[in-house]
Amino acid sequence: MPRPAFEIGGDRVAAGSRATVAVPVSILSDHTPVTMSAHVVHGRAPGPTLFVSAGIHGDEVIGIEVIRRLLKAPGLKRLRGTLIAVPIVNTFGFINRSRYLPDRRDLNRSFPGSEGGSLAARLAHIFLTEVVARADLGIDLHSAAIHRTNYPQIRISAEAPRARDLAETFGAPIIVQSQIRGGSLRDAAQAMGTDVLLYEAGEGLRFDEYSVRTGLVGILRVLRSLDMIPTRGVARRRTASQFCRSSKWLRAPSGGLFRAFRPDGAPVAEGDVLGTVADPFGEVEHPIAAPFDGIVVGRAVMPVVNEGDSVFHLGRIDSVRRAGEALDGHSTEIADDPMFDEDEII
Repeated sequence: MPRPAFEIGGDRVAAGSRATVAVPVSILSDHTPVTMSAHVVHGRAPGPTLFVSAGIHGDEVIGIEVIRRLLKAPGLKRLRGTLIAVPIVNTFGFINRSRYLPDRRDLNRSFPGSEGGSLAARLAHIFLTEVVARADLGIDLHSAAIHRTNYPQIRISAEAPRARDLAETFGAPIIVQSQIRGGSLRDAAQAMGTDVLLYEAGEGLRFDEYSVRTGLVGILRVLRSLDMIPTRGVARRRTASQFCRSSKWLRAPSGGLFRAFRPDGAPVAEGDVLGTVADPFGEVEHPIAAPFDGIVVGRAVMPVVNEGDSVFHLGRIDSVRRAGEALDGHSTEIADDPMFDEDEII
């Protein structure tokens, strides 16, 4: 018996086919309809359903590029199960190059939403009911907030043990254990029994090839581990991810000009000077030192800071030496992966 069609947004996608479905969201003030586009690859053979989403924050474009390349991956021609790819969840923010919705609400603090609530609540409700509720697992792609950058990392919570195994499979250079925030997609999905891997990489409104490649190969590894795509053509992870059991934001000790001496992804020892904040006249300079052994998992890129601004995000690690070796190994793996010799066709 043929596999049943996949239903989403009032449309049906036949087994063994793929289609882009426009899920109705809202109507603008000038009567222009707004939709959320979901690309569905519905395999002939049964298997899990995985969703991959990006653009919950409209200015985070790296995840959109990851999904664009994912949808060109040759392995999807023999997909088992179903892949739902939503490259731009927050269309309003994307068009306006903004993190937020028109009412300044953060969509990732608005879940689970409601059918009759604010614009953010309605969009959150639509995404949960149309996409998350139909999936067994999700991968949500993000970048840092404005004027910051993140080194490629997967964030998981201690309350989701399956997520740790999936994060290891994804193979980002860093795994950060962090609390799930109320109102986030991960929070609402976990309440529904759906694990979501949160991938953080790069900077808003900027492309970063290393972050894009790491995200793409990570998703393909997860698909392969779920037996959704063939093994051939998917790079195996050779270097273990560095696990940060906690992290801390270091803040500017004064206002002034911020200079970073250590880049994102750098392992640092307790006491190392990571950067300085100086006044514009060069009369006073305040060093910022690492309070523990760690990895710079994120940092500010704006040189003008006020006292108390977040400047370095430091993840706690057990061994600086091992972390340095592992991160170097991961960079080499991504650079040498033959699947990226033809970037434009995959």
